[in-house]
Amino acid sequence: MRIGVLTGGGDCPGLNPAIRAVVRRAEAGGHTVVGILDGWAGLANPDATLSRPLNRDEVRGIQARGGTVLGSSRTNLLKREGGLDAAEASIKRLGLDALVVIGGDDTLSVAAGLAKRGAAVVAIPKTMDNDVWGTEGCLGFDTAANIVTEALDRIQTTTSSHHRVAVVEVMGRDAGWVAAWGGLAGGADTILVPEQPVDAAAIDRLVELVTRRRSYATGASVIVVSEGVQLPEALLNLSGDVPRDEFGHPRLDKIAVGDAIAAILEERTGLEVRCTRLGHLQRGGPPSAADRVLGARYGVAAIEALETGRWGNMVALRAGAIVEVPLAEVGGKNRPLDASYLRVFDALA
Repeated sequence: MRIGVLTGGGDCPGLNPAIRAVVRRAEAGGHTVVGILDGWAGLANPDATLSRPLNRDEVRGIQARGGTVLGSSRTNLLKREGGLDAAEASIKRLGLDALVVIGGDDTLSVAAGLAKRGAAVVAIPKTMDNDVWGTEGCLGFDTAANIVTEALDRIQTTTSSHHRVAVVEVMGRDAGWVAAWGGLAGGADTILVPEQPVDAAAIDRLVELVTRRRSYATGASVIVVSEGVQLPEALLNLSGDVPRDEFGHPRLDKIAVGDAIAAILEERTGLEVRCTRLGHLQRGGPPSAADRVLGARYGVAAIEALETGRWGNMVALRAGAIVEVPLAEVGGKNRPLDASYLRVFDALA
């Protein structure tokens, strides 16, 4: 088989280990691999230079590198007139027999569209938000959680020294997995996540927690806030002018949720409250050991699925095992944070 591989959506650590595994396992099976550059934008472009052959030498050592050697884009072919037609034309022009797609929910929704048309597609889930439906593990999440943990370790020391309140904004558009794992590991006092809209009562509880902790030895508090947390519009001052991507999502980097929470707390408590936005630090740098291993497992499983004709699926992690989930069941849904994590924070408050 001649197999194409692409990465779509936001970059994250773990993509390159998966690409490496796809190439090495494909070559071991007698197949050839073509890398599609810049995700769906590259595949839908008639310019053949947006692809390149991949072999074992090309991918040697890339498991230690963050990002993606293939490039990526936030391109929604489902919303572009003739988008899927253009992708199918490129698949035919490049002589591809199958396609491995590495991406999050939005990227996988396009993969599902191609699979529905009969394309031999197998997908690999990635997103540092860890919220792809149907899997318990997404590439990029473990590294992001580790980065948040290290950042909180550092923030804890300075807040304790100066008796301050710190609000730390982390990534997580629709789910609070990064906030929960990073917050628990980094000793945050509480978290605010998209699964729990922040209303007036929630703000009151937050003010009470910060005020109560002021009487402790350090007088410090650390609050982790997911970027996608739902604040009342009156508090957030969100206008209709916020830029959106091709999938219709608000550009969360343009909405200062953490700053809004910090301002509210400072006004209500009279304490000094500072906000730190970790931003793209969370998606940069080398992948963790866990993301490298998961990428290797996913890459091998994807090629094995193609070899046996089990396309139209996403390889997934469930109870430690690699399984397959129909792509038709994945798109348009998110896996929310398990409520048990919130109960742990309540118990430790």
